[in-house]
Amino acid sequence: MGMEFKSLTCTSVYAKLKKLAVEAFDLTGVDALAKSDRLGRYASRSSLLNYHYATQRVDDKVLDLLQILADELELVSQFKAMRRGAVINRVDGYKSEDRQVLHTACRDIFAESAVAPEAVAAAKSELEKLQQFLEEINSGVLTGSAGQRFDTMIHVGIGGSDLGPRAMYEGLKVYGQNGRNVHFISNLDPDDAAAVLKKVDLATTLVAIVSKSGTTLETLTNEKIVGMAFEKAGLRAKDHCISITGEGSPMDNPQNYLRSFHMFDYIGGRFSSTSMVGGVVLSFYLGLDAFLEFLRGAATIDQLAEKTDIRENIPLLMAVLGIWNHNFLGYATLAVLPYSQALSRFPAHLQQCDMESNGKSVLRSGKPVEVRTGPLVWGEPGTNGQHAFYQLLHQGTEIVPVEFIGFKASQYGEDLSVDGSTSQEKLLANLYAQMVAMAIGQRSENPNKNFPGNRPSSLVLAEKLTPEVMGALLALYESKIVFQGFAWNINSFDQEGVQLGKVLADRFLTAMGDTGCSAMTLENKFLNQLYS
Repeated sequence: MGMEFKSLTCTSVYAKLKKLAVEAFDLTGVDALAKSDRLGRYASRSSLLNYHYATQRVDDKVLDLLQILADELELVSQFKAMRRGAVINRVDGYKSEDRQVLHTACRDIFAESAVAPEAVAAAKSELEKLQQFLEEINSGVLTGSAGQRFDTMIHVGIGGSDLGPRAMYEGLKVYGQNGRNVHFISNLDPDDAAAVLKKVDLATTLVAIVSKSGTTLETLTNEKIVGMAFEKAGLRAKDHCISITGEGSPMDNPQNYLRSFHMFDYIGGRFSSTSMVGGVVLSFYLGLDAFLEFLRGAATIDQLAEKTDIRENIPLLMAVLGIWNHNFLGYATLAVLPYSQALSRFPAHLQQCDMESNGKSVLRSGKPVEVRTGPLVWGEPGTNGQHAFYQLLHQGTEIVPVEFIGFKASQYGEDLSVDGSTSQEKLLANLYAQMVAMAIGQRSENPNKNFPGNRPSSLVLAEKLTPEVMGALLALYESKIVFQGFAWNINSFDQEGVQLGKVLADRFLTAMGDTGCSAMTLENKFLNQLYS
């Protein structure tokens, strides 16, 4: 695949969209929602997820131009090429990772004819290893060094090796197998590891160490802390630790680990939840069948993302509406607000997946970008957020587009009718009310009670948060992020911005080791240099 891609500003519709943005659709207009057909027409439906966007500041004219934008930028063609193994993790003419991007291959295992056969075969091979591993655990053939069965897993990783799997685990916690427990350690702060280690019985605990390179500072440090805990308990760490790492990495060593699973260089950490990075911990907790359903949901969206019509392709539609809000209406941030406590960590995962992918300022040609790239992404679950930051969303000077996520049914199904409605009904009523309030606002002679409205939002709605729907939701946002990166003509698949801090931290550690100074002394030296 060549690197000659058209940029946003070079499309035939860029100037037209800029002009339309000056007088974008007014959501506060008389009967803009209530007596129009927007609510019915501005909805895109799929087998697992529906997307409602009547409360976005668009009309048919804008949507038609956004379709042309997507076509001219060849967004779907680029997505198809990515799924089929094109080398797109690169910046033309400069040293880069120069890799394929094949996280979708992890869930293309259900297709009769895989679009990236070698990568899919590798994914299936790892799944077979995982199945055998789980059977040994479940049957009691594989036990810890004290001869006791494993019932707990500690997942040790950071960044993409933690945020995605943790968010998926929290989202599907209700579906765990009886007696199984999972904990996560990610932070270099020693208190993170200490707090987890106090909760578990090490004799029945497996530890999954996750690092593609096998050299991640935070992960290796926490691995040593955990290893010391096993030694103090009179247990052999090797009999309790497995690695999830790149083939041939320092951690791909059977002398040090009970078992090793492989992650591949064509899968970025933030896109790795459907690989063994998420597969091991989720399958241990949920069972392999539930994990396969999770993969199936993701595969469904991967297929959907190859449709060319933005009104049928939900991730593409979300992507171009995000570009409309960000590049044409000038909104700098995006709030993702799930009305589901199970998705409490999902916005944190999206922060990394989106901002690490599209927080770039150079084109794939190496030249500076000409437009804004990725927005600042943040969020918390509703209704908690309503009592925290929604004041700014409704009446603040910053307009923040919102992507709501909701479900018609709760996961546990344990609910109670109070004052004529269940808690789930109240939850959904609050969600719908927020969308309408942000859109139409409220007029009042009292300026303190005046709501300007015209604040765009959309809703991803599903029946219930199941493993299959969780996979679909994950792939939905992954694909949206990829489409937007293509539209901005940037490389969404490297993360050079993560590296500089690591290099400087190593220098500080070297200085501490050379001088024998304490952290306080080092801080004083740093401040003296900073302000001198």
